[in-house]
Amino acid sequence: MKPITSELDIAAGLDALVELDPRLGEIIARAGPVPLRLQPAGYSGLAEIVVSQMVSKASASAIFGRLVEKLGGQVSGAGVMALGADGLFGVGLSRAKALTLLAIADAELAGALDLQGVCRMATADALVQLTAVKGVGPWTAEVYLMFCAGHPDIFPVGDIALVHAVHHAFAPEVKLKGRDLAAFAECWSPWRSVAARLFWAFYSQALRRAADPLG
Repeated sequence: MKPITSELDIAAGLDALVELDPRLGEIIARAGPVPLRLQPAGYSGLAEIVVSQMVSKASASAIFGRLVEKLGGQVSGAGVMALGADGLFGVGLSRAKALTLLAIADAELAGALDLQGVCRMATADALVQLTAVKGVGPWTAEVYLMFCAGHPDIFPVGDIALVHAVHHAFAPEVKLKGRDLAAFAECWSPWRSVAARLFWAFYSQALRRAADPLG
């Protein structure tokens, strides 16, 4: 299946999802536009995803903006390594995130991680390579493959907004999370990355706040 790289791919995915699961027709109508939000692959894209974890959109944008400014307009592995932990703390990054950015940079510069190459790998293999880097968990790896590589069939079940969105839409009396949510989402394959975007958009409309990782 081809990568998701355009709004036309999103539209095709939504049509296919309704065929797979007619219940999604109502969700699509309520969600409004479903953004593509494709970002360039590479160190900067993965770094932005790491920065966005567990903080508000405004905080993530401010911290990443300071990092970009500190590095002269371009976030790279070499630049981050030169900045070091203290420099990363200085732009507002937590110790855990700073160490993760340094670990990714070290792996890339050592040739142990090819952030362009993993985009062309099968999803399962790419996830293994990405999560081999200390600090890069499944959510980070899945979001990178979705938004920087266009992998079409990923549903990040560790994403709290997705858990709440699916729960709100389908299971008001049953809490779906982890393996239960993964099993629930299987029927949307091979378009689960579009389904995830759909439910982030649905969540944003329902609660009037941004939900997707790069929103």
